[in-house]
Amino acid sequence: MKRAFGAACVALVVVMLGVAGGIYWHGGTYGFNKIWRRGISVWTASGPDDPRISPSMQLAVTGAIPEVTSGDFSWREIRPGFQVGELPVLAGGREADRILLARIDPVRFRFAVKTRPSGDKDLQGWMKLLGAALVINGSYFSKRGTPDTPLLSDGVRSGPAAYDATHGAFVASGSSAGVEDLATKHWSTAFAGTDNAMVSYPMLIGSDGNSRVRSSNWLANRSFVAQDADGYILLGTTLDGFFSLSRLADFLRRAPLNLKSALNLDGGPVACQGISLDGFVRDYCGKYDVKNVDGQFRLLVPLFGERRPPMPIVLAVFPR
Repeated sequence: MKRAFGAACVALVVVMLGVAGGIYWHGGTYGFNKIWRRGISVWTASGPDDPRISPSMQLAVTGAIPEVTSGDFSWREIRPGFQVGELPVLAGGREADRILLARIDPVRFRFAVKTRPSGDKDLQGWMKLLGAALVINGSYFSKRGTPDTPLLSDGVRSGPAAYDATHGAFVASGSSAGVEDLATKHWSTAFAGTDNAMVSYPMLIGSDGNSRVRSSNWLANRSFVAQDADGYILLGTTLDGFFSLSRLADFLRRAPLNLKSALNLDGGPVACQGISLDGFVRDYCGKYDVKNVDGQFRLLVPLFGERRPPMPIVLAVFPR
């Protein structure tokens, strides 16, 4: 009996070491932290009658979407140069989504791109670590948590050295910040003279006022960074998963935000936004991600664990 028990223990240890080794081989330290913090998620069949998705997403997957317009909206100033608001998204006159917005003057606030490929920080972890006024998720990352696009953090370059970028980049220096259209310039040129920058895609509103989004039925929580005609930086995160990228681009072009450019950031559960400034608190992370594969909708659902996802790349905002 003792020998059998001992053999079973040894076998269990071997299996656990094998699983741990497989996780590390596939995703490095980020793989461990992702499972530890988020659990494991899988894609499963979905559709208009799926009770796991919101009524707005059920409407969106039918394809029979009524006219989408903006609801009543106004800005609230938290501190000079920092405003917040929530923009209702109406479909056929009824609210289908809502965009959490912040409008920031780069003269009064500075921007920094931060990255931790280990994936050991979620939204609140980043807020506490940085003491930032705002944190939002950044651009795309690999299965090991490393940047999938060129990135500059406090002057340190990471991500691929050779990269063909035709959409956009967020760039920030000690005195300015903006969204650069990369349709006619190389990303390294856009990065020149900046301290913090990241390439992302697609361009929701380009320098010509049009989007460069390919038609897609992929629905998810969305985050974006934009610049308005007054030079303010706008950061937005959707509360629901109503938007495909093409629908979001069309909505932002017509929204009462006076945008001259807008760049999509990563989406799905990692679409998070936190604010802590002068008593105002915002703390939100997405939960929806539905893709269309050969005409069939697939929903990302947790197999186990429902904690917030790690955020390997973030954009943070600080008072000057």
